[in-house]
Amino acid sequence: MADYDFDVLVIGAGPGGYVAAIRAAQLGLKTACAESRETLGGTCLNVGCIPSKALLHASEYYEEAHGGGLTKFGITFSGVTLDLDQMHAEKSKAVGELTKGIEGLFKKNKVEWLKGRASFVSKDTVEVGGRSVRAKNIVIATGSSVTPLPGVTIDEKVVVSSTGALALPKVPEHMVVIGGGVIGLELGSVWKRLGAKVTVIEFLDQILPGMDGEIRKEANKLFKKQGLEMKLSTKVTGVVVKGGKASVTIEPAAGGAAEVIEADAVLVAIGRRPNTDGLALEQAGLTTNSRGQIEIDHDFATVVPGIWAIGDVVPGPMLAHKAEDEGVAVAENIAGLTGIVNHDVIPAVVYTHPEIASVGLTEEQAKERGEIKVGKFPFLANSRAKTNRDTDGFVKIIADAKSDRVLGVHIISSLAGTLIAEAAIAMEFGATSEDIAYTCHAHPTHAEAIKEAAMAVQGKPIHM
Repeated sequence: MADYDFDVLVIGAGPGGYVAAIRAAQLGLKTACAESRETLGGTCLNVGCIPSKALLHASEYYEEAHGGGLTKFGITFSGVTLDLDQMHAEKSKAVGELTKGIEGLFKKNKVEWLKGRASFVSKDTVEVGGRSVRAKNIVIATGSSVTPLPGVTIDEKVVVSSTGALALPKVPEHMVVIGGGVIGLELGSVWKRLGAKVTVIEFLDQILPGMDGEIRKEANKLFKKQGLEMKLSTKVTGVVVKGGKASVTIEPAAGGAAEVIEADAVLVAIGRRPNTDGLALEQAGLTTNSRGQIEIDHDFATVVPGIWAIGDVVPGPMLAHKAEDEGVAVAENIAGLTGIVNHDVIPAVVYTHPEIASVGLTEEQAKERGEIKVGKFPFLANSRAKTNRDTDGFVKIIADAKSDRVLGVHIISSLAGTLIAEAAIAMEFGATSEDIAYTCHAHPTHAEAIKEAAMAVQGKPIHM
């Protein structure tokens, strides 16, 4: 190995990259990870998943205390105020603790952090921060970044991306969210709870593209009930900033009369795109597909031997946990083991309140493949949810009509993100709805709703 500086070089230290690097090192491979940020963890940890969850959590506490949500339990507050600077400080503290944690894991596992932006010189050599590095295996894990909206300039002050929306210095009077997907709804709900008027503009006729149709409709109803204004089948044709305010011009997606909305903050959240700019992929003999992604085979190998790719930069859902699983699998494949990710069982969660979670096929997708059975159970009939006065949502289980094998599970609940793990495990083991229905669930818990939904697939729920 004298000809190579490393057995494995991972480009990018996000959830996929840092996990791949640590797993490769655990398997005895000399490993380095190139990262240009000042801290490890990528978008997710620094300006994505983690800080957004900190604000979601804190804003829920504030709304409960300030809005009188606990009065029914005999808990009354007076003089509740918002210290936004402290809320941001606690968010930053959590991020700092986690990024330092990854740095510690790199040291523990002897992963060398190459600080700087990497670009290919050849198929086995990259330049990082002025240093030429040769590796037997190179893993591209460069993640994704915000998709820009043509004609709209993001200044991270008035017109912000998700990054800017996590750091607004004051609560806007009116926030316009462009895009009714996961990021727009999560961050929009944060600022709504903290006191802003929030208007969500979605080009399609329903929010949360790609999710189960029934879930999308129920979520839309719940968000409207919470006070978010939804403008569906609507497109943004321009945003003009003047004097610290924004004028957002909209019109029906199908065409029609224009309307102007005045806002203090505009969040552009129409999706994300793979990060490949600056990598000089052509020097390694690689190209991207029409969506800017790097194509891979089942083992995460590209068309160039020795170069691999994982996470947001390859086809599939742009989810941190998908990237993490791929990071483990690609390292094991490089080490000569068998690394596999079952992409049919990747859970997805929207961390609003209530949360929305799903795994597997939607009802629409399942129907296209054959005959199905569907079972549903509302949290209104779940004893723990009823006791907690937290009854929004339901569990929906989709099973194959002949084999009874579970094809998809969809949940709206304050605990949906946690509950979906049971469904993912069941599906990974090829469970039938009957398997779930006849598995004893603790009482009283929200999880009983999953058992009841499984019983409903058989047409025999107990509590409904």
